[in-house]
Amino acid sequence: MNRKNRLYTREFKEEAIKLALDSPSVSGAAKELGIPEPTLHSWVSKAKSSGQHLITQTDGSVNHVDVSAVIAENRELKKRLARLEQEKSILKKAATYFAKELE
Repeated sequence: MNRKNRLYTREFKEEAIKLALDSPSVSGAAKELGIPEPTLHSWVSKAKSSGQHLITQTDGSVNHVDVSAVIAENRELKKRLARLEQEKSILKKAATYFAKELE
């Protein structure tokens, strides 16, 4: 049995993974793409286990998103929001205080 290793572009793999995730079965997607089912299963498993998810943009392009990075960024933004809300509250109180002083 002569097996030929095929090389696939990153874009092809991303589209294949997206199709596999959107399809009812990975095997059906593999048949549609003309690639071995175990290959597509491997790509999907690696994409899921790497903590990266494929996000389809409005223009149809597919991007990898590192979920842990998004969670960390979200945490930092929440801290910043809390600090800014606290500053806003302090400034409102100060404005009220100084408005009374001017009367």
